Amino acid sequence: MFKYNIRGENIEVTDAIRDYVEKKIGKLERYFDQTPTSEVHVNLSVHNDGQRIEVTIPMTDLVLRAEEAHNDLYAAIDLVVDKLERQIRKYKTKVNRKFRQKGAAKYVFAEMEREANANGGILLDEEESELDSEVDIVRVKRFDLKPMDSEEAALQMDMLGHNFYVFESAETGETNVVYKRKDGSYGLIEPNA
Repeated sequence: MFKYNIRGENIEVTDAIRDYVEKKIGKLERYFDQTPTSEVHVNLSVHNDGQRIEVTIPMTDLVLRAEEAHNDLYAAIDLVVDKLERQIRKYKTKVNRKFRQKGAAKYVFAEMEREANANGGILLDEEESELDSEVDIVRVKRFDLKPMDSEEAALQMDMLGHNFYVFESAETGETNVVYKRKDGSYGLIEPNA
């Protein structure tokens, strides 16, 4: 069973809101053999342009993350759960194709959850600070690179909602980067041999 850390910004998290969030996100538990290694983080906020919800579900080596905004908070909650469910289904479909011969499809997502090393569980969607005349590194992130192919790396990138993903090529052992292009296609950066 999921454990929740629900916070509100410019909004009081009432029992009714808490119950609705837990009920809706709790429906995602059926996709997992294991519960997350830490709490499901839910941030609710109210801004001039509407109400926003951000949900992060940290798994052993995988991070599911989605956010949505809407005028109605309950509608935003429904939308973010739908988005998380689509991420999980998309991931399971690709993983099932890839690992069909390894075992029952029911266990494939749990297997990939253990194998996938989504940046060591670290989210990389921090906003970049503006650079002035000197390069000022304001944050350093370290993580282990897991060997994978470019298709799996692109899938991890999409699940995290990022526009790039650093990984170790299972084929060459080199550090590579997949990225999302402006036209929606994907690119791959490889070092020269």
